[in-house]
Amino acid sequence: MHRFLCRTLAAVAFCICLLASLSAQQPAQAPAEDFVKSHYTKYEFRIPMRDGKRLFTAVYVPKTGAFEKDAGPYPFLMNRTPYSVGPYGEDQYPAHLGPSDEFEKSGYIFVYQDVRGRWMSEGEFVEMRPHIDDKKSPKDVDDASDTYDTIEFLLKNVPNNNGKVGISGISYPGFYTSASIIDSHPALVAASPQAPMTDLFRGDDSYHGGAFMLEANFGFYVFFRPNRNPEDPEHAEHVPFDFSTPDHYRFYLNAGNIADLEKKYMKGSNPLFDDQYKHDTYDDYWQSRDLSRHMKNVKCAVLVVGGWYDAEDLSGPYKTYYAINKFNPETPTTLVEGPWVHGGWARSDGSHLGDISFNANTSEYFRSNIQFPFFEHYLKGKAAGAQPKAVVFETGTNVWRSFDAWPPKAAKAKTLYFHAGGKLSFDPPAESAGADSYVSDPNHPVPFVGYTTDTFPQRYMVDDQRFASYRPDVLVYETEPLEEDVTIAGPISPKLKIASTGTDSDFVVKLIDVYPDNAPDAEGTASGNKRVLDAPPLHMGGYQEMLRGEPMRAKFRNSWEKPEALVPGKTTEVDFTMPDLFHTFRRGHRIMVQVQSSWFPLTDRNPQTFTDIPYAKPEDFQKATEQVFRQKDAASGVEVLVMP
Repeated sequence: MHRFLCRTLAAVAFCICLLASLSAQQPAQAPAEDFVKSHYTKYEFRIPMRDGKRLFTAVYVPKTGAFEKDAGPYPFLMNRTPYSVGPYGEDQYPAHLGPSDEFEKSGYIFVYQDVRGRWMSEGEFVEMRPHIDDKKSPKDVDDASDTYDTIEFLLKNVPNNNGKVGISGISYPGFYTSASIIDSHPALVAASPQAPMTDLFRGDDSYHGGAFMLEANFGFYVFFRPNRNPEDPEHAEHVPFDFSTPDHYRFYLNAGNIADLEKKYMKGSNPLFDDQYKHDTYDDYWQSRDLSRHMKNVKCAVLVVGGWYDAEDLSGPYKTYYAINKFNPETPTTLVEGPWVHGGWARSDGSHLGDISFNANTSEYFRSNIQFPFFEHYLKGKAAGAQPKAVVFETGTNVWRSFDAWPPKAAKAKTLYFHAGGKLSFDPPAESAGADSYVSDPNHPVPFVGYTTDTFPQRYMVDDQRFASYRPDVLVYETEPLEEDVTIAGPISPKLKIASTGTDSDFVVKLIDVYPDNAPDAEGTASGNKRVLDAPPLHMGGYQEMLRGEPMRAKFRNSWEKPEALVPGKTTEVDFTMPDLFHTFRRGHRIMVQVQSSWFPLTDRNPQTFTDIPYAKPEDFQKATEQVFRQKDAASGVEVLVMP
């Protein structure tokens, strides 16, 4: 779930977000040459905040003469995390420092801090602590003030610094990075919030389209507890959760509703999980934690980073980027989006995901050519070219592109309409009557992957969807083979006209790239010795690559705060927006849209009766017949932004 996905080889695991933020600090085996220990001196501070609480901070300062070409003074590069800054002890060193290898060999003062109430830091941990715009006394603290106070201390107490500070972090540390730039310290000149948790109810970790992200949230909160302290053995040791089955679909189906799942397995031990599922509307709990509402007085340069295939914080980068531009139009801000899973740009080569190849080491390119030069320029004054507003990887053609705005100004809205016989076209329907229907059974939900799994496989974001297209409870619409490339850039907006026999239903919409069936032979030719343009490898013939998929819980169709029941049999609109994409459907490929009413156990089951879903009783889970209209006065489709 949010801040990552938990997993282990057998059952749960360490969360991806944890791995992303700590992989540079806690390897399983020290390298042969301990570069960090020989080039840096470690100091540990308990830095006082304005309310008197002290935050544990590890600082790594370059030794005298450690870097021949750079004797300092050095800038600070910070990372604030709830996942521990260990190893603890001034004689204990991590194997690596910084966001990538380039940094530790270039002369920085690295700062790692346990956030308030976590591990070795004092105070109370509040999940995604709400930002306070008007701080009236020293007791009014948030993560912006904690960062400000930390910077003030570092500037005064760590010698040989150049007075400049940068900060970066992925996922939860991305949230802390975003928080730090609001009304920030003047010395903070560069920040990179990466996959930042931003609005958990509206598109990030906790809820998508009002549907609870079940698999990821439960997997995360059996690991992430209110506080952990290495000096307390009870909290220091992580014991993976035992699912007792390799089949998570069956595990969650047998568990019943979410309240029963919590009662049986967590037994009231984690109030953080309780907060997630009990706040199942967009109430004050969620609204107060939306950092995008507070992105004001951002004066430092910002590099916002996200992945097209981030299963946890897909929306956060866009909302952060748009908010900074809205409230701070003069602030240098760049959005970077690559073909990555959650934090994948930090720890892999980014050459592929699942069966999909990107024909380049995209992560290495980002680390060396975008991230490192960004901090070198703003923290050390190194020369750099003009900073574009967006640097994005175009999937399908597999190339990097830069734009002066995102979405690109040239992209124009067009709608892919549903037609009779499962056809999909940019032409609107002309029929006076037409609809397709299916029966959705919440006791036999559509799985989100076509294989048995005991993890939350991030590759599902590009997985082959043929397993779903064969089911009778999934509608499939498909274009003819494309006669020319079609490039889409920006958000994707399903616009459905539906009717249901239930009083509530989910509508999951998936946008899919269908590969040609006629794959080439070993010589790259098809039957008849006629070359097939852009044909896929043999095993990819007919592959239905999911590009984007999102659920929408119908009771939220008019309001996130005040859900409304469906009126059985009454036609209504279910419109929503899915996160951005930059993809080219190649000539010879087809564009496909699938519509279904469950996606399990990625999301929780909708009983299809208007009820309090976390506490739904077995008898509340009812079959419903779903109609999707495709006629002239009630056309359904998916709006996309198409490049000329």
